[in-house]
Amino acid sequence: MRRVFLFVSLLAALLSASCAKSPDSGRKKELSERERDSLIGASEVLPGSRVVKRALEVSDTAAAQAARQDSTHY
Repeated sequence: MRRVFLFVSLLAALLSASCAKSPDSGRKKELSERERDSLIGASEVLPGSRVVKRALEVSDTAAAQAARQDSTHY
């Protein structure tokens, strides 16, 4: 009887340990500043979202222009 109880206890401990969540499973992926701003800009509910979207567009335009200038000047 004692061996059965010990076996059942060990089996329960192993099963509960194997079903435990891994440390990373509850952690959310952190977004970059660009990703957060894109989500804010895409929102139609948040105040100022149009301004954020426009700022991202201006930033993209300036980056593209700088890349073109860099590629034309050797």
